[in-house]
This record gives sequence, C-alpha cells and structure tokens, in this order.
Amino acid sequence: MSDLTRLTAVELAALVAEGQTSAVEVTQAHLDRISAVDGQVNAFLHVDTEGALAAARTVDDRRAAGEPLGPLAGVPVAVKDVLTTKGIPTTVGSKILKGWRPPYDATIVQRLAEAGTVMLGKTNMDEFAMGSSTEYSAYGPTRNPWDTGRIPGGSGGGSAAALAAYEAPLSIGSDTGGSIRQPGAVTGTVGAKPTYGGTSRYGLVAFSSSLDTPGPCARTVLDAALLHQVIAGHDPRDSTSIPAPVPDVVAAAKLGATGDLTGVKLGVVTEFSGDGAEPGVLAAFRESVDALAKLGAEIVEVSCPHFTYALPAYYLIAPSECSSNLARFDGVRFGLRVGDDGNRSLEEVMSLTREAGFGPEVKRRIIIGTYALSSGYYDAYYGQAQKVRTLITRDFTAAFEQVDALISPTTPSVAFPLGARTTDPYQMYLADLYTIPANLYGGPGISVPCGLSEGLPVGLQVMAPTMADDRMYRVAAALESVVGTLTPPAL
Repeated sequence: MSDLTRLTAVELAALVAEGQTSAVEVTQAHLDRISAVDGQVNAFLHVDTEGALAAARTVDDRRAAGEPLGPLAGVPVAVKDVLTTKGIPTTVGSKILKGWRPPYDATIVQRLAEAGTVMLGKTNMDEFAMGSSTEYSAYGPTRNPWDTGRIPGGSGGGSAAALAAYEAPLSIGSDTGGSIRQPGAVTGTVGAKPTYGGTSRYGLVAFSSSLDTPGPCARTVLDAALLHQVIAGHDPRDSTSIPAPVPDVVAAAKLGATGDLTGVKLGVVTEFSGDGAEPGVLAAFRESVDALAKLGAEIVEVSCPHFTYALPAYYLIAPSECSSNLARFDGVRFGLRVGDDGNRSLEEVMSLTREAGFGPEVKRRIIIGTYALSSGYYDAYYGQAQKVRTLITRDFTAAFEQVDALISPTTPSVAFPLGARTTDPYQMYLADLYTIPANLYGGPGISVPCGLSEGLPVGLQVMAPTMADDRMYRVAAALESVVGTLTPPAL
C-alpha cells in the first residue's frame, strides 16, 4: 500500500470504509509523520496522540459492527488553535491563554467528531489570528514546507503547513481577512472561506466578530468541499448563523472536476489584475484565466472601484472589534494572571497581565481600535470605514449582476522570507490585499493552486455571492482538473 500520508481524504475514507486499512493505521501514520517532520515545520502547538487513537478505534469498532460511516470517517484532521476543544489546550497562539483547557467544544469540533474524523491536534497561528505570516505566534513561527526559510502565510499558517508537509490530509482554519486563503496560496494547498454565517462561530475565540469565518483547508478541492459540508450549517448557539440549507458544495466540486465550465461567466477584477502583484504571480494568474476560458468559461473584466479602499477600511473595523473582544482577557476570569500578590489593585494586575500576555501585534491593534472607537474619533474613523464597507458590498452586488463569480490572484506575492516584513506592519498587511474585500462583503472565497513562480506556489482566488459557495467550488475544481495539485520538495 502507498504511503497513507500522501493520500487524499477521499482515498483514505474509502480504504477505511472498505476495510483495506484501519482508522488506527491511518492515524498512526500521520502521528509518525508529525514526529518525523514537525520539528522543522512547527505546524502543531499540541498533538493529542491518545485522543486521536481513541477516536480512530471508535471508527474501526463502528465499521466492524456494520454501522454506516460518513464520507470522512477515519480521516485525520488538524484544527487551528482558535477553536475551543474540551480538555485540550487552546492558546490562540498567545501567552495569555497558555495552558488553558476549555470546558467545552466549539460547534465545528463537535461536528467533526460526529462525522467520525480524527482530530490530531491544534495548529499554530498568529496570536489571536492577527497576522499574515504565523510569525506573531507566542510559540515560535511556523515554516513553509516548500522552503523552511519562508513563511507559510497567516494567521492560519499552521493549518496550511500541516497539509503541505503531509502531517494531515485535512485541517480547519479561520478567515478574518484572508487567514485561510492566503496560507493556502503560499503553501500550494486549497483554502476556502465560506459565506459569513455559513459556519458556526460558537467556540471560536473572537478577533473581529463581524468578519471571523471558520472554514476548510485541504490538498484538493473535493476534500475541501467534503470538509465544508461536515462543518457548515445552522447553529442556534451562534446568533449570526444563517438558518438556511448548505449549498451542495460536494456536487459542485464533482461537476467542476469534469472540466466543463460552459455557461459560466467569470469576472476578472480590474483593480486586482494589474500593478501591485509580482510579475510571476500575474503570469501564473493570466495562464489560469486562459485555461478557464478553454474550459468554456466566458471571461470579462469587472471593475470594483471601492476594492482599493478595502485594506484601510479593514484595518479600522477589525482592530476596533478586537479592542472590544479582547477586553475579556483581564487576568481575572481565565488564563494568565501576573502580579496578584495581594498588594496590587485589580487595575494593576490587569495591566501587568496584558503587558506580559499580549504580543506586539495584538497590542498594536488594540491601541488602533481603541483610538478609532474613542469619543471624537468614532465617526471620523470607524464610522467612515463602515461606509466604505457598504460601498464594497455594493461593488460585489453590481458585479454579480454581470457574472457568476469573480477571480483574482489570491496574494500579491509568493511566500516571503521569514523576518522580511515583521519590522514593517504595512508591508505585512499588504499580503491580504486581495482577500479582504470578501470578508467585508461576507461572501465566500476560495484559493486554489494555479502554478509556480520562482519555484513557489501561486494561488487563484474565486469569489462568489453570499450563500453561493457551490459556485466557487465548481470553478476551483475545474481549474484543478487542468493545473493539478502541487507537491512540495521532500522534507
């Protein structure tokens, strides 16, 4: 039998269901792979060996008893450390939650367990999901398996790197401004941001509540669609959850895999197809656009003029919401507590705890957000940013009256070297230039590999109307049928 860690989730599930291998064997193979290579990658913050093997044995027992198994039963999955896991450390990449073991599971974690997937552990991330490179983790940076001297994207670099390093066939990320799609692009994997409200935020440690969206990461479009189907759907515990059926993303991915896009109209975003991206990225994107046209898609240019204001609007809205959400980390209720020697006031303990517990990027965004929300500046900054958000939504609405989906590069550049942008926050923020508009709008977006530039992966982004997630899967799968999947150099 071929190396189990190199198989897709679909292939692994079939082998387990047919009894050709066991879920325990599949799980052990991935645990062994983690032991062998994660010292070079640092994709995982916590590996739950005992829990993973116990979950795998449960799947094997169910199969032996003749019980029906779901389409991903027995398949290992890595979970970004932003989702709560009962009794398993959830740190959000921060010192302020070091060692915290939540008393409950996030809805998505529950659904993964109910589907028979096997959680391997928790993956590394930029602290509180604030970053584009996974260099802002309090537990050290994650490295890109394509070149361990380069970043794997962020904030969910651990989830993407685990896939590219063959440590897991599936993973879960969260996307606030591109934190699933951007890591997918620079690691040569598939990352999908569902429609906001299409996946539950219950148990997701909040960064920016009106933007945060959990979603699937995989090495193939069909694997991502199957994982999407498992985790999506209405959750009454999340007030922003959409009470509507999940689009049939699996059928759409299978349809796209036939390579037929006849009747599909795709809009190339004018503002994202010219200056601002590396020449190699643009070349790979344009070749992919030609490939989509050969598959039958009609390609037109669509102008979304307010997309150029998305970056500054995002960096007012997201920090404002983060300054509110992170107020709960006060050294009293849970997590780190510093200076509580009986001689200090609550305010002093709170200040010392936050000073020691939060990293520089989190502090930077809290300060920006607090300023933007302060008296006298609210209307000038936060209020104006929300108006821009409305204009961006109108751009999307007008565009989708003309086309079925929009396409653009996912990132302006390939993976950059570790340390190259940590001293220049603005350059770091530019990594999410093309992904942020979909978050401000609330619609779905997916990144799929579309080639190489200088030997490093390039991603193409597909954006669709809200609750039309199936459209993006069809287009992404069609491109994948031509480009194929990318294989990084061996670690």
